[in-house]
Amino acid sequence: MSRVAVIGAGAWGTAISIVLGRKQTHRVRLWAHEKEVCASIEARRVNELFLSGSQIPQTVSVTNSFSEALCDAEIVVSVMPSHHTRHVFQAMLPHLRPEILFVSATKGIENDSLLRMTEVIAEVLRDRHAGFLPRIGALSGPSFAQEVAKGDPTAITVASADHELAGIVQQEFSDPCFRVYTNVDVVGVELGGALKNIVAIAAGVLFGMDLGNNTVAALITRGLAEITRLVVACGGRPETMAGLAGLGDLVLTCTGGLSRNRSVGVELGRGRKLDDIISGMRGMVAEGVLTTTAAVGLARKVGVEMPITEQMHAILQQGKPVQDAIRDLMKRPSTSEVGLYKN
Repeated sequence: MSRVAVIGAGAWGTAISIVLGRKQTHRVRLWAHEKEVCASIEARRVNELFLSGSQIPQTVSVTNSFSEALCDAEIVVSVMPSHHTRHVFQAMLPHLRPEILFVSATKGIENDSLLRMTEVIAEVLRDRHAGFLPRIGALSGPSFAQEVAKGDPTAITVASADHELAGIVQQEFSDPCFRVYTNVDVVGVELGGALKNIVAIAAGVLFGMDLGNNTVAALITRGLAEITRLVVACGGRPETMAGLAGLGDLVLTCTGGLSRNRSVGVELGRGRKLDDIISGMRGMVAEGVLTTTAAVGLARKVGVEMPITEQMHAILQQGKPVQDAIRDLMKRPSTSEVGLYKN
């Protein structure tokens, strides 16, 4: 019997618990911050707040207690919003053991430190256990929670320098509806998953403005180019960006109607204010809104130009009109497309 704790009961965390709970050999504990989520799952086996309509298997128990969720856990899956990761792990520290395998399924970059989520987790754990190097991997790829929960065939990747951990996660998470590949490029997988959300907001803006397919195709292609530049500059591999955590997740999030980041962009393109859009999301998080600031900071740190990301930061954080941002992108000095990883 494999014992897994899923920390975070938003849509994606709930979907992961459903995948894991489909195996009768798993005992899954889902930790929820919201007590109403616990009550909903206990009463009706459905997370009405974040993933209504998806039945949660009886093999999944829900709790608001870290001690209960983490008791005897062999694998801990981190699925909270990126800006909560550090303090949630700090709160979990008394209940964590060095032998636990950690899987980060959060797509984001910490704003102040510019660290990826596996780096944040490792830093918190090392502070508690001096010299301790946690075993950790990153889970990412094109995966709308609603479709995963429904059982639509889905393929994602787990990245880790720890080959044994990657193999264990692949085996424990895979089933006939959920295929897990392995990868050693943690940098590329994590940054690809985080940065695609920024481009997805931009794609939504174009849809909201009723611009055509030419424009969206250009955005996705050039968005992938600048994401790849940053990945390579940070030590990741360019080929990762042609895979599930790169192109796959980017295309899904930029074009799929279930994308929260794209939906934010659509409303911006229609002229709504960001604060009004966020307030109507009922507690759901569009990671790309926060990630823009961290992405701009990281790009400047390593000396990489990211024009789409910079314009989205100006729109989201400085209130720049979207028409002005598009004009400034199109008026940039002409250059060659050859040399994908150059500015």
